[in-house]
Amino acid sequence: MTTPLFLLRCTQLGLSMADLELLSIGLINDMYAESSNDDCNYATLATQEDFDRF
Repeated sequence: MTTPLFLLRCTQLGLSMADLELLSIGLINDMYAESSNDDCNYATLATQEDFDRF
């Protein structure tokens, strides 16, 4: 990963330069990866009954 790509990801997440003092590179990468899951539509959501059977 290059510095410009890292800073682009930070901008896409809405992080400020002050936020970067508090977060690690790995955490920011994880946040970026998880942000793509926000738009994912899952076919089925588990119910309480499913959890009870588990």
